[in-house]
Amino acid sequence: MQEYVSEAIVLRIDPRRETDGVVVLFTRRFGKVIARLRSVRKITSKLAGHLQPGNVVAARLIEKHGLQVVDAIKERSLDIAPADLHFLERLLPEFEADPDLWASIAKDGVYWLEVLAHLGWDPGRGHCIACRTGSAEAFFIETQEFFCVTCASKLQPDKVVYILRE
Repeated sequence: MQEYVSEAIVLRIDPRRETDGVVVLFTRRFGKVIARLRSVRKITSKLAGHLQPGNVVAARLIEKHGLQVVDAIKERSLDIAPADLHFLERLLPEFEADPDLWASIAKDGVYWLEVLAHLGWDPGRGHCIACRTGSAEAFFIETQEFFCVTCASKLQPDKVVYILRE
């Protein structure tokens, strides 16, 4: 039985069965991981208050029939919108550590211009895939393409990341 310890940002928590759950973490040492939670929905759960989306936690996981969170302590909360956590979860690859990206998000929050460039999609060099004239001001998660604001307004709003230029 292996044990892993790392700081992590809680991206999502989902219920499973009557009292269990599944959590998606973006860890400093291991990248994005998905782990089981035992009895997290019981009223006496020691993990429930710590493992809320947007929290930075010190997490201890064990590998026993998959990953399982056995301990987590909240260090602080990040001021990140739930939609940004959702988009991060969709874009980050599993088990690929990226300490620089983790440190940037944990310190400053999510700045999509930086995050997308770091992940390999550079908005500075992109252009609107639909009209070919506008600059890259939005990123469509489903197709991983850039759009201008006008063209992005025609897409599903829950799948579009708007890039704020500084």
